[in-house]
Amino acid sequence: MDRRQISQLAHADHPIAAPLADDTVRRLLDRAVGTDAERVLDLGCGRAEWLQWLLALNPRVRAEGVDTDAGALALGRSGAEDLGVADRLALHEADAAAFTSPHPFDVVLSVGAAHAFGGLLPTLAAAREHLAPGGRVLIGDGFWEREPDAAALDGLGAAADEYDDLATTVDRVVADGWTPVYGHVSTLQEWDEYEWCWTGSLAQWALDHPDDPGSATAYRAAADHRAGWLNGYRHTLGFVTLVLRVSP
Repeated sequence: MDRRQISQLAHADHPIAAPLADDTVRRLLDRAVGTDAERVLDLGCGRAEWLQWLLALNPRVRAEGVDTDAGALALGRSGAEDLGVADRLALHEADAAAFTSPHPFDVVLSVGAAHAFGGLLPTLAAAREHLAPGGRVLIGDGFWEREPDAAALDGLGAAADEYDDLATTVDRVVADGWTPVYGHVSTLQEWDEYEWCWTGSLAQWALDHPDDPGSATAYRAAADHRAGWLNGYRHTLGFVTLVLRVSP
């Protein structure tokens, strides 16, 4: 069982792959899309959950998503069919960092996918390439709530310089030529719900499929993740989602 299979199973009960509550997702989409956006792009869309929500809420919008995970994209197409929005959704199996399009987009999303670009600022650089004049970017990434100790870094498999604190993170975004017009910092409740769903969904699948060749791997991955979170990065890793416009 590879990392992508584990991720799909772990997100069964929390398909938005970020520590964000449903109401938060709706509010962020409302702020990003507004009343005028018609074309939206998600770079690193996974199962295209953000786009499915967006299309269900906004019948005027057409959307495209890009990801390298064919299995996740297949789930996205199936979900869009179930919602009746598949005719307004195009999903591309491609490297999001290298994706090109013949037209710009009113909104570009990339939430929790900065690793695919090499960090937050490279993600914003990629988004800028696709953004129409006056458009908005919706981006989400981690930051340090407090200085990470060895347990937090071990739990995440991360380096101390992988993130900055919240103020420095926003300062870097502003210095890169962006103006935040809205933002949300994930609460501890949102984080806990996400992590309990992640570890619980995966563990439950393993318990329900003891004869599957991947069962032991999934069970161990859930246990390791739970230990890394509870004994390591809980209260240390934060997550901020920003709605941005290009600065004058």
